[in-house]
Amino acid sequence: MNIRVLLADDHRIVRQGLRSLLERESDITIVAEADNGRIAVQRAVETLPDVVVMDIAMPEMNGIEAIRRLTAEHAGIRILALSMHSARRFVSEALSVGAKGYLLKDCAADELVRAIRTVAEDKIYLSPDIADQIVKDYVKNLPDSRPSALAALSTREKEVLQLIAEGKNTKEIAFTLNVSIKTVETHRQQIMKKLNLQSVAGLTRFAIREGLTPLE
Repeated sequence: MNIRVLLADDHRIVRQGLRSLLERESDITIVAEADNGRIAVQRAVETLPDVVVMDIAMPEMNGIEAIRRLTAEHAGIRILALSMHSARRFVSEALSVGAKGYLLKDCAADELVRAIRTVAEDKIYLSPDIADQIVKDYVKNLPDSRPSALAALSTREKEVLQLIAEGKNTKEIAFTLNVSIKTVETHRQQIMKKLNLQSVAGLTRFAIREGLTPLE
């Protein structure tokens, strides 16, 4: 079986490193790369890879939202989430939107290959360092976890929030999302109201804390 893989990470050096490692494997072929979630979705639709290795924290559109969109529209594409975060809420959110695996960035090369092969077979793969705790919590539906304030926001509001946190102004956000400036302003007002935040600085801190946008 030849496994066609798309690499999505906003750091070129990381993508190059992943490509170098994976191209040594005779059963893995890299078919595309992407440096943000929005492009990852586009490239996946164009190339229909077997597996997408998706970084969780990326600009434009974060990995969680990209996973949500791909799994909703292209069930045949398996997604392996790649992240530096081992916190329970990041893992559970990635799995809840459709990721088949969750791998920490400090893993060894052979584990990355094993994870890709596992996910390609439509099986779940979790890094051993987090698997025990995550499986227990996931089976129990996380009864003791506190829901993220992000749950109060719509998908579009999350997109707007991420772009605000990344420093884009209203006009730039409107262009990126292909909506009117007035629509963006309305979304921003609703976001501030729902989160009880009154400034762009507050929104930015919230987005970074919740893992919605990378902290550079």
